[in-house]
Amino acid sequence: MLSRHPLQEEVDARHLLWFAGVSWDGIEGTDRRMVRALAQYAHILWVDPPVSVVSPKRYRSVARRQFLPSITTVDRRITRVSPVALPGKTRPGIRWTTAPLSRVQTRWALRKAGIRPFAVVATRLDGLLGGWGSDVKNVLYGTDDYVAGAELMGLSPQWLRAIEQTALRKADVVIVVSSTLEAKWAAYGVKPVLIPNGCFVTSGDADPPPTDVSLEPPVIGLVGLLSDRIDLDIIDKVVDAGFSLLIVGPRDPSWEPKRFPELIARPGVRYTGAVPPETVPSYLSAIDVGITPYRDSEFNRASFPLKTLEYLGAGKPVVSADLPAARWLQADLARSDASSQVLSVATNPAEFVLALRKLVGDSVSFRSARQKGDTVISAKLSADCRNFAERHTWSRRAEAFSKAIGLGQLSTAPLGLGLGG
Repeated sequence: MLSRHPLQEEVDARHLLWFAGVSWDGIEGTDRRMVRALAQYAHILWVDPPVSVVSPKRYRSVARRQFLPSITTVDRRITRVSPVALPGKTRPGIRWTTAPLSRVQTRWALRKAGIRPFAVVATRLDGLLGGWGSDVKNVLYGTDDYVAGAELMGLSPQWLRAIEQTALRKADVVIVVSSTLEAKWAAYGVKPVLIPNGCFVTSGDADPPPTDVSLEPPVIGLVGLLSDRIDLDIIDKVVDAGFSLLIVGPRDPSWEPKRFPELIARPGVRYTGAVPPETVPSYLSAIDVGITPYRDSEFNRASFPLKTLEYLGAGKPVVSADLPAARWLQADLARSDASSQVLSVATNPAEFVLALRKLVGDSVSFRSARQKGDTVISAKLSADCRNFAERHTWSRRAEAFSKAIGLGQLSTAPLGLGLGG
């Protein structure tokens, strides 16, 4: 039995019901970072995607198999609900039961918490908007082009397209992270609000590099989830050019099962695997330049890669694939006082290498400078990166989100936001 719930402590506070695309303890992405920042505006009931008793361990929110829904407290403003579903929850015939079961279990959690939501936010499409009360706002938060990512997620594009149309019809407010997704959904007759992904900015005296990383400079960094979104040809070309490479983050086992092991076996390449989110700043301090080597795909063109701004927030210049999100940032960079070297865009592997060499010079001169105690990435360029990133923090994004849905300020006290992995 639950005792008095933390959400009941502020009876007049507003509450968001948040149907997340990933489990709270899964890979930390847009969902969790926006929720953390929005916690200064509202209490949030976070709802994990449902799992069944036969779901593989990597998809379950807890190690043990879960037969009943559960409620846990994340902190005094965020509470988590972990619902359950029938086995085969995404299969035709069964998947239509998944959203109704999530709704029933979420209503149970709302009754337990004794709250009524101001708004319902869904970052997934499967029938969760609408039906929560005439005065409850329904918000569709498009963090990706779900239909374009159907193959990546192993789902039917026809089914995703159908539930996308339903979600757009039921949404009172539509928020998207990229101009590409904004244009796509606007063609369906809605008026999306563009709120790109954000970042957290670290101080100039960030954590020292971890002791388990020993690479000859210059060190190029790739931080984040490794999946089919990544263009391995770009990475190979960077290593061929003589740059050291630090790769940090979990890997989808199906991505490049032959070529990736060959890559990380090469001299000058260090792969850490997944690391605790709180250690990511130290790994970022070990690199000289960050890269966003995404493939040119419909799904990637509609995305807004988190890693690009995270590098900048750590004071590291970036070379990114030629994505609309990168061009959007470049346009904003032109309106700022920061150096144009903060963000470079490359259209192919050769251009990636050229852009990196413009930033750090050739390997010999760079290593010579390091031996003298100098740095090729100047303190001014690092400061420019951070100053530009300050224009795109999660706090600013949360402020825009709260305005878009008509949510008032709950508290001005900071909640100790940190950089995720």
